[in-house]
Amino acid sequence: MMKDRICEFECNIDDMTAEELAFAAERLMEEGAKDVTLTPVTMKKGRPATMMTVMTADDEAEKERMAGLIFRYTTTIGIRELISERYILDREEKTLDTPYGTVRYKAVSGYGVSRYKFEYEDLARIARENGTSIAEVREELKNLPGR
Repeated sequence: MMKDRICEFECNIDDMTAEELAFAAERLMEEGAKDVTLTPVTMKKGRPATMMTVMTADDEAEKERMAGLIFRYTTTIGIRELISERYILDREEKTLDTPYGTVRYKAVSGYGVSRYKFEYEDLARIARENGTSIAEVREELKNLPGR
């Protein structure tokens, strides 16, 4: 069972296209953000906008670096910082050898809970290669021994 502190950066953006926002979110994840979410919001005068929330470590150097990246990849002129404590499950990244190759998954536990989740990219690759759905691949992999 774990608890840690996390920094959430928020900014409202009303002058970027959906494609530009998606690119910014992708780049921030590639640069080490723990999560990036895009939420539709309404700003003053009824203007539609997107609130970008970027989760990063509560570490001064990392926060400065991530803020700089947000300014680089978006048009925002200001970022709100919120520090939160969060409860998290213990995580372990594992692999499973399958007839389709190696499949990565995350095993989590704590607070009386134990579960796992296959990595989306691996499920999607197998589904594409075999002309099936992700749900079918997931179900087949769940029944393999060794997980």
